[in-house]
Amino acid sequence: MSFEHAPVTKGLMMGSALTSIVGGIFDVKHYLHLQLVPHVSRNHQYWRLLLHHTAFSNSSDLLIAVIVLYGVGVHVERQFGSVKFASFTVASVLLATILEFLALILFHNIGINQIPSGPSALLFSILYQWYRLIPPAYHFRIFGITGSNKAFMYILASQLALGHLPGSFASAVVGLLTGYIYRSELVNIKSWRLSPSVIRFSTRFLLPLVGSTRAPRRSTRARPETTHQAPSPDVGNEEIIATARPSAGTEETGGSVMREWVNELTGRNEQGTTGVRVPTDAEITQLTTMFPNMQRAVIVGALQRSPNIERAVELLLAS
Repeated sequence: MSFEHAPVTKGLMMGSALTSIVGGIFDVKHYLHLQLVPHVSRNHQYWRLLLHHTAFSNSSDLLIAVIVLYGVGVHVERQFGSVKFASFTVASVLLATILEFLALILFHNIGINQIPSGPSALLFSILYQWYRLIPPAYHFRIFGITGSNKAFMYILASQLALGHLPGSFASAVVGLLTGYIYRSELVNIKSWRLSPSVIRFSTRFLLPLVGSTRAPRRSTRARPETTHQAPSPDVGNEEIIATARPSAGTEETGGSVMREWVNELTGRNEQGTTGVRVPTDAEITQLTTMFPNMQRAVIVGALQRSPNIERAVELLLAS
């Protein structure tokens, strides 16, 4: 999972998070919800119709919305393409605004007088496209109930729909209805696109703010590339750690002996794989006799770093 080929989804996530945080810092969230009485009918605050889509009222709604948007928006944008997906979001917001306003007018007598803040209608419109376009990756059965991987996103989205009843449920229904209208032939808005000037402006000024959406490239190599380095002619620059803690020395010695034993059993040539010289048992025994107080791992390391035994003796003496 990444934001590759999904800059609009990343921008929606960043924008909703930023506006929600800024609204909480400056304590202006009470201006963001949509309420028919008294804000629209008496005070004529029609700017709330569009402004209530910009930010969520609390951090829990924001967290759930970001998770759902990441799980469904990336796939839908890759299916649509960024230009069509951006046009779809604008059309969905405008259509959802009209439907929410009509819902408040028609159903305010039965208690639907307020729509909570946040782009919930847009989120459910995207969720409907995800339901129609993206097939499930796998199915499972729990206590005789069959489900798929898409069930987890539906469960998270239901938290938004049931979080602030009845307004949140009305916003969810409006979002699903908006997605259905966009996908159907009831209103021919599928072919509408943003103007080229808006696309050029967004590409030049807004896309750099979103940042890179390229997926991380992971190497397929199991081992790093082998680098062959010639030994330095300067003996004084070679530094060999000849002293160590007893526990660390024991571990190094045991690891070296075990590695040599495995190599002898398997017939593996370490020189071809790691680029170091494999010392013989005679060389190790000779240097162990010459330096009885030196650890075996240090002697083996000096032999591996030296082209011959005389060079190894010089390194051990210098250390």
